[in-house]
Amino acid sequence: MRSTMPDFPLTLQHFLWRSTTLFPRKEIVTRRESGRHRYTYADFGRRVAQLAHALKELGIAPGDRVGTLAWNNYRHLELYFAVPCSGAVLHTLNPRLFPEHLEFVINDAEDKVIFVDASIVPALQRVAKNLKGVKQFIVMADGPSPDGQLTPAVSYEELIGGRPTDYDWPALDERDAAAMCYTSGTTGKPKGVVYSHRSSVLHSFGIAIGGGIGLAESDSILPVVPMFHANAWGLAYGATMLGAKQVFPDRFLDPVSLTELIQEEKVTFSAGVPSVWIALLQHLDKTATNLDGLRMFVGGSALPAGLYDGLTRHGIDTNQGWGMTETSPVASVATMKSYTPESDRKQVRLKAGLPLAGVELRLANVESGEPVPWDGKSVGEIQVRGPWVTASYYRGVDPERFTPDGWLRTGDVANVDPEGYAQIVDRTKDLVKSGGEWISSVELESAIMGHPKVLEAAVIGVPHPKWQERPVAYVVAKPEFKGAVTQEEITAYLTPLVAKWWLPDEVRFVDEIPKTSVGKFDKKVIREQALKAPAAARPSE
Repeated sequence: MRSTMPDFPLTLQHFLWRSTTLFPRKEIVTRRESGRHRYTYADFGRRVAQLAHALKELGIAPGDRVGTLAWNNYRHLELYFAVPCSGAVLHTLNPRLFPEHLEFVINDAEDKVIFVDASIVPALQRVAKNLKGVKQFIVMADGPSPDGQLTPAVSYEELIGGRPTDYDWPALDERDAAAMCYTSGTTGKPKGVVYSHRSSVLHSFGIAIGGGIGLAESDSILPVVPMFHANAWGLAYGATMLGAKQVFPDRFLDPVSLTELIQEEKVTFSAGVPSVWIALLQHLDKTATNLDGLRMFVGGSALPAGLYDGLTRHGIDTNQGWGMTETSPVASVATMKSYTPESDRKQVRLKAGLPLAGVELRLANVESGEPVPWDGKSVGEIQVRGPWVTASYYRGVDPERFTPDGWLRTGDVANVDPEGYAQIVDRTKDLVKSGGEWISSVELESAIMGHPKVLEAAVIGVPHPKWQERPVAYVVAKPEFKGAVTQEEITAYLTPLVAKWWLPDEVRFVDEIPKTSVGKFDKKVIREQALKAPAAARPSE
């Protein structure tokens, strides 16, 4: 028996219609070099239509890739909708990629045009001559395009100015490609993930509901996570779907600018990686500023207990989730169950959480691939599947990342408790194997960052003649304690918190820890540095 329901296509065109028709007066605000740009969803809709006309005149056909090299701002949001709603494919580019990786992803995706923020033009200039298929550069600035920097180039405002403010949007198949993102490429070449309209719509539903991140029309949403990083974790689409106020920081991510935006635009929800919030916490501590009522979502890497405690002190309700480019990206969120005691809130929030409705998760033994029980102790690689989890990479590269029965091998190692909460232990490549036993670099890092004198910590395994590997910690002291914290202090602090054999063989104090293009600790670079200066062998015990 078939249902009576129509096969109504799940496309981003619905979100565009809904936001501009039902919430035309709601604001979209962008921080600028001086002051702020603000307009309404009604204004946004008219400019999206103008941009769609411009894309058509540029010869962009259905399925063509349109690159964006831009910060979080209103023009980037216009591209988020004009490109996929007209049938083309939005390809967000990371301006922090190494030039060879940026060149590779543009050529691999076969971008036809690239929209670039004026402040990022130098990054594009370094590779422009090697871009095989790019026919046009569009510089996003208020005035005309700077002469001679990119050829051929035109100004965004000149491109869309004077065009009709309505557009006859084409009928789309919900399984058509809407956007694509590449992994950050810290090991090997970046790999492309292609999102459909259907997957983007369902992901938006998944994060918006109460069991997900939990968003509402009444929210004022500040995405600090870049719009070039897995579609800003879906926030631009989710916020637009709901008609919520959107507040964009552009490239101004310093703590003072973020605090001003949060306070003056009455931000109720923000999201970003831990490194951004660590800097914000320092500012809040120095200025004794409270941000009561702010909900903060942390992703990209584990939420350290010390950061959670610090943000809580300033009135911030902090939560975290887990996911990756391949999962659109949000796959789990640390939501509280109704019967969980309030006293367990911190314990729950420090986990990667429950799979979102629509996502299924299982654990597999790292070495054998056999199923791992959900007992809160046994660890295994997370494998996931669902309507917004990719089933392959673009061009079919790296097929071994997918199981024969259709699950994504994430490379993240975790345990899952009987309630279904996942606790990330490490990346498979970052686990430290010492004497045949696994040491979690993530748990050790979180413990070290709980020390009151520590700002950041990263842990790697270095070769050892007896134990195979031993952990070494790279630590950045808080500015006021630089030179005033010792390895002995760190070891004494850790002793009651972790097993004796987990204690780092060496603590190396550094001015900064290398980070990837999206703000995660770059373990690959740290390991290279460690091999140049091997740690002293720990005496056998």
